[in-house]
Amino acid sequence: MKRRILLVDDDRTVLLTLKAVLELNQFDVQTAASAAEALEKLAGGEYEMVITDSRMETDDAGFHVLRAARQQRYDPATALLTAYPPRNMDWRNESVQSVLVKPIGTHDLLRQIEALLVRHQDEKQNRVRMGQYDALLETGPKGHAG
Repeated sequence: MKRRILLVDDDRTVLLTLKAVLELNQFDVQTAASAAEALEKLAGGEYEMVITDSRMETDDAGFHVLRAARQQRYDPATALLTAYPPRNMDWRNESVQSVLVKPIGTHDLLRQIEALLVRHQDEKQNRVRMGQYDALLETGPKGHAG
């Protein structure tokens, strides 16, 4: 089954080029040309990853998209696609798991996406395990309240 990505960029050339590259490499890619369109798609679909440009309608529009993505119940991996990587901020506090710097070669793009998807899946599994462990601690051995 193809992994589903929401790709957001207001530059149509970048959007269509990356969409073609990702589709040729077995991804199902949905696109949005603005943060507003991306927010609608996030609410109406499920994605394994959201990749967004940082500067669209506003200089921080991409951060709004990624914060909204991280609040979705399906918990997608998130990446910021930008020619202007954040320098004076901790971008991980802005719901960004990875920064993809434009221009980016096809090989590097695919390698970074695959690495992020694997890392994100591991993090999700660890959260599930920790939740099960916490539940076990609360109920105690053999289901008795501790």
